[in-house]
Formats: sequence, structure tokens, C-alpha cells
Amino acid sequence: MALKSEERRTQRFTFVFLVIAAVVWLAPMVWVLSTSLKPESQAISWPLRWIPETLTFENYFIILGSASTPVIRWFGNSLLIASLHTFFILIVDSMAAYAYARMRFKGRDVLFWILMTTMMIPPVITYIPLYSIVDKLGWVDTPWAMIIPGLGGVFGIFLLRQFFLGIPYELEEAARIDGAGAFQIFFRIILPLAKPALVTVALFTFMSNWNDFFWPLIVTNSVEMRTLPVGLSILQGSFNIQYAKLMAATVLSALPVLVLFLFAQRFFVKGATMTGIKG
Repeated sequence: MALKSEERRTQRFTFVFLVIAAVVWLAPMVWVLSTSLKPESQAISWPLRWIPETLTFENYFIILGSASTPVIRWFGNSLLIASLHTFFILIVDSMAAYAYARMRFKGRDVLFWILMTTMMIPPVITYIPLYSIVDKLGWVDTPWAMIIPGLGGVFGIFLLRQFFLGIPYELEEAARIDGAGAFQIFFRIILPLAKPALVTVALFTFMSNWNDFFWPLIVTNSVEMRTLPVGLSILQGSFNIQYAKLMAATVLSALPVLVLFLFAQRFFVKGATMTGIKG
């Protein structure tokens, strides 16, 4: 009886903790959405009101229809760049991870751990040489400057390698007996089984590229080539910090990531769990 009572107290404590954590996490999101639906006079009024007195979508219409701040163009730029970057990084990282996990060659483990140590290097240190390379290639103020750099994502290689290590070797051996080559095994057996891990890497990569601010700010010059995070800073100055309009643009910038996570949540949880099975 004492054990059951202790379990109930633990469950209640866990439930209360999770509720508090959910409220703390959701409160800013609710506030942003609420402010985006208020007239500007109510957005800056005191005392603060969570529920708008006057519900309006005018802020969305204004930011989407403004010629000086092409939010739709920024949105399209971010979507195109983040999608292509994610697609290419899945190809590069999955091939590299497969080589480190399943192929045997001299110095494999040493090379892998050297690669892992590069995760400790702050990305900002690489910006100057990376910009020089991008400039010489003529990619400044083009989408390629934000798509190609960073394709050798070390985190994605590590995550996929951990997943590939958990796939039984017997599947590959059976495929080789049937005459399958390395590429056939990789594309027809390994990748279909690694769907949860691929979705996990895709989510992390897409969110990182979508939310990136500093690098797109450096490599873009024209307003038309800006991504949405950089555009929001322009929007802030353009509207003299009109909070209701800024919050409306923030809601639009968060929608793709939220929708993507909701659709891929099942694969994300499974992939994040299974990548730690075998090291």
C-alpha cells in the first residue's frame, strides 16, 4: 500500500510539473497570436489583455500587401532555401553515415571521431572564410549561398550512423547473396528502414535553416533575396515597431515549422528514441 501511495504522489508531481512546463512553453505563443489579432492601440495598451477586445485580421492583410516589405517573397525564399538545403543534406549525410556505419576501411573510426570533434567549433568562426568562398563562386545575394554551405552536417551524420548501426547485418548479407550492390542495398533496404531517423534529421535541419538569421543577413544584399527572419528585422524598422503587425509576421514565420512537426511527430519521436539503441 505504501508503494502504491508513493507511486500516486510521483504521478501527481509529474502531472503538475508537466502542466506548469506546458503553460510556460505555450504562454508566449498564445500571447504572440493574441497580439497579432489586436488593433495596434490594444497591443500596446495597459493593463495587458490576453483576449483581444476587438478581433481583427487587418495586421495580416497589411503585412502581406505591403510593397516595401514583401513578406510573401521572404516566405517563399525561406521555404525554397530550407527545403532544398534539407533535401541535399539528407543525401550527403545519409551516404556519409552509411559509410561510417556499414563499410570497413582503414582509419574509419579515427576519421569519424575527428569529424565529431568539429561539432565543438562555433559556426561563427567559419563565416569569414566561408563568405570568401561564396563570394569567389559568385553566389552572394543568391539562394545558393544559403543552400550549399553546411551540407556536411556532422550532427546528421552522427544521428543517422547511430540508427544504421542498429539495422541487422543479415539484411545486407541476404541482399548481397541475391546479387545486390552497395547502392542497391543503400537505396532499397537501408533508407526505407531509416525513415524515422531521416525525418528527425530533416526536422532539425529545416528548423535550423528556416530560423537562421546571421548568415542570410551577411550573404544577401537586396530586399527581394531576404529570408523571413531577416525580413522581420526590416519589418520592425519599417513599421517603427508596430507590435501587432510584427506579431502577425511572427505567426506566419512559425506556421511551416509547426505544421511540419505535427505531421512528422510520430517519426520524430521514434527516430529520436531508436538512434540511441547502439553506439
